[in-house]
Amino acid sequence: MASQDAAPKQISVVGASVAGMYAAGLLARAGAHVEVLERSETLNPVARTLIVTSHLRDLLGPAGEASVVNEINRFELFTDGRSATIDLKRPDLIIERAALIRSLADQARRHGAQLSLGRRFLGLEGTANGVRVLSEKSSDGTREARDVSTVVGADGAASKVAEAAGWPKLATAPLVQAIVHLPQDFPAGTVRVWFIPDDTPYFYWLIPEANGRGALGLIGVNGVETRKALERFLEKKNFDPISFQGARIPVYTGWVPVERKLGGGRVYLVGDAAGQVKVTTVGGIVTGVRGAEGVAEAIFNRGRSAKLQALRRELDLHLWIRRALHKFQQPDYSRLVDLLNSSARRSLSLYSRDEAARVLWHICRSQPRLLLMGLRGALTRNSLVRKDPV
Repeated sequence: MASQDAAPKQISVVGASVAGMYAAGLLARAGAHVEVLERSETLNPVARTLIVTSHLRDLLGPAGEASVVNEINRFELFTDGRSATIDLKRPDLIIERAALIRSLADQARRHGAQLSLGRRFLGLEGTANGVRVLSEKSSDGTREARDVSTVVGADGAASKVAEAAGWPKLATAPLVQAIVHLPQDFPAGTVRVWFIPDDTPYFYWLIPEANGRGALGLIGVNGVETRKALERFLEKKNFDPISFQGARIPVYTGWVPVERKLGGGRVYLVGDAAGQVKVTTVGGIVTGVRGAEGVAEAIFNRGRSAKLQALRRELDLHLWIRRALHKFQQPDYSRLVDLLNSSARRSLSLYSRDEAARVLWHICRSQPRLLLMGLRGALTRNSLVRKDPV
């Protein structure tokens, strides 16, 4: 990591998320004094089964392997009686989010970062020489104040750090999924996706784990209606839920500047706190890790980061694609599946969702009518989010 300035004397990372723990490790390894403040008394994150591209392995190396529970070699797409199959040249990974956070926490500690559990973030104050971080011990309510040069907000879509530093609230969408038993003949390396726009402008997924279980879920617009849609779909597909998982996921509607000056210091946002998600799939693990790399680069490079610029271009392209898809109706998805000829499917098999520009370029070369469909959808005025009363 290039550096033109000496490492900051003290950095506070608020939130033991994937992006937060990875950023802490990078900063500590580069020579900063890093403390991670986490509200929970124990490092026991909420479990959630997620699918990511193999790019996570490229970014994290061994630190990411502890969270991998399965590998995916095939996608099966369904809509209105039609189907298409996409075989992947490089497998996608099924990961357990809690295991990934614990692995990254261990790595950050080895690099010298300090993890302070049971600290509830209260606010920020600008000082002449930096930023004062105010927190409270969960155990006894003792108030604490830390004077640092830099704060990194990694505390999720409803970030209190972002609120304290003056960033506007992010738009979010509900994610709901059920853990289910898979049929004995279900292919272990296959993900199934259903496009049912009457239920969701996104899609349903069924992601297999390694223990005969899978995660069946969707992203919606309204929390109550999304849960009802999932329950109807579970019944239709004859699945009995073992348990449910859910979260509010940030919806990328445009680049969020990740840095603000406060007093004599700097405040940065990373991961979900900065809305760094692919809005095509609302996936934020790989993009959050990339955001952590970019923020670490910016902190040591006077605010400049080529990694953040590249991430912005990628997220903006996903936004364009999502705008094209967001108003699709059932006949549109049927045409989409029909237009996935062998050349287009080959492009999807070679390039991952984290290479949107290459995917789009090769698909449009092999099937130009897909570009016309996308342009029509992108030029239709629509909103990616609606007000959710829940």
